[in-house]
Amino acid sequence: MGLFGRKNSSTAVATAAREVDPALAALTGTYAIDPAHSSIGFTVRHAMVTNVRGSFAEHEGTLTLDGTDPSASAAVIDVKIASVDTGIADRDNHLRGGDFFDAEQFPLMTFRSTEAHQLGGDKYRIVGDLTIKDVTKPLAIDLEFNGSATDPYGNQRVGFEGSADILRSDWGLTWNAALETGGVVVSDKVKLTFDISAIKSA
Repeated sequence: MGLFGRKNSSTAVATAAREVDPALAALTGTYAIDPAHSSIGFTVRHAMVTNVRGSFAEHEGTLTLDGTDPSASAAVIDVKIASVDTGIADRDNHLRGGDFFDAEQFPLMTFRSTEAHQLGGDKYRIVGDLTIKDVTKPLAIDLEFNGSATDPYGNQRVGFEGSADILRSDWGLTWNAALETGGVVVSDKVKLTFDISAIKSA
C-alpha cells in the first residue's frame, strides 16, 4: 500500500483502472502523529568501536492518507532539536550547541514528503525533503506499514516504522575530532529511525 506521494495524472489513471481495496479506502483521512507513542531516533558510531543512540522527545506532524489514490497522500514532520536526548546531559548540550545543531538559531528539523514507491507487501519507500540548519536535501525512508487498529479510547490508529541512512556532513554537521589510533570520534554516517503511531482526526 503506497500511502505517501505526489499526485500525478498517470498515477491517477492507474488508480482508476484498478479495483480499490476497501481496507485501504477505509484508511483515508488526516492523522496526527501521537508523540507519546511514537519515536524519532538516531544511531551514530562513536570512537570507531561502539554505537551511541539518541532520540528527539518533542515532535509533531500529520499523515494525510488517501486509500483510493495513494499518490495523493503526504507526510509532514517537525522535530524540536532542543529535545535531543542521548541520556548524557553534557553530550546533549554539545549536540544543541554550535558544533552540531545550533538549536537556538535552527530550532526545527523538518521533513516534507514528495513521492513514494511500493517495494512489495507492506514495505514502501517514502521520498521527501529533510531540512536541518536551513539546509534542505532529499531523503528516502524505507518504511513498513504495521497496520491499523482502534485503541481503547475509540481512536483509529495507523502505525509505520522505518529507517534511513544519511551523511550528517551533507547538512552541515561537520564537527569531529581525530583519534590517536586513527579514525574520528563521531562517524559521518547516521542512521535515522522512525516508529510512528498516528491518530485519525474526527
